[in-house]
Amino acid sequence: MVALQLQSVGAYHGRKLFVENVTTPKLTAGELVAVIGPNAAGKSTLFKRITGLLKGPGNVLVEGAKTKNAISYMPQDTSANAVLTVYESILLARKQGQSWGVGDQDLRLIDDIMKALNIEAIAFRDLGALSGGQRQLVSIAQALVREPEIMLMDEPTSALDLHRQVEVLDFMQRQARKRGMIVLIAIHDLNQALRFADKVLIIQNGRMRACGKPRDVVTVDMLREVYKIHARIEKCSRDHDHVIVDGTAH
Repeated sequence: MVALQLQSVGAYHGRKLFVENVTTPKLTAGELVAVIGPNAAGKSTLFKRITGLLKGPGNVLVEGAKTKNAISYMPQDTSANAVLTVYESILLARKQGQSWGVGDQDLRLIDDIMKALNIEAIAFRDLGALSGGQRQLVSIAQALVREPEIMLMDEPTSALDLHRQVEVLDFMQRQARKRGMIVLIAIHDLNQALRFADKVLIIQNGRMRACGKPRDVVTVDMLREVYKIHARIEKCSRDHDHVIVDGTAH
């Protein structure tokens, strides 16, 4: 069973330490972790540090991984080679770092993921002809088809309508359980985070403010201090709460 833990992790942009001293509890297989915080708080930078795209102090500890390339990263920028079709781009992602032979198992996996994301109808359209939301769905398929054990997703629903946002987050929650993945999703919608996340990691000014169960860390005080809003938190169901914003804090 895979596990991920950050110990005093920081990340450099040039010579500047943009994220520093992030220490998390152990994140375990099957968990969906929402990474929240204001714009420019350091969420994307932290993801790039975890994947090794940025350097910095501290340790990113991965335990129990079955492969060396256990981490898959879906960046916020979903630009891609417009010459490829959707199917070709997903197949290319599947074969990245593998032999180029394509077997029945590869094709079945691609078909299953495309069906689950409801993008079968655009399989043979060029990437350059897609909408922003469609490109995000294709990027999710490209990440999943690699069968990662740890998946980092940077605002994967930002270009989707509300119905598709809920579908995708519900799908990723089920994928985490089914595959035994750890899924970290940077997201701005606090209510979606409260609804789908097992844990919430809060980033503020490049530092981790808290990491734990949503009801423990998403509080009225946190919303006022981190987001500068006055808000109420009401119980929506036995499993999750709902944030109601009353106004801005000064």
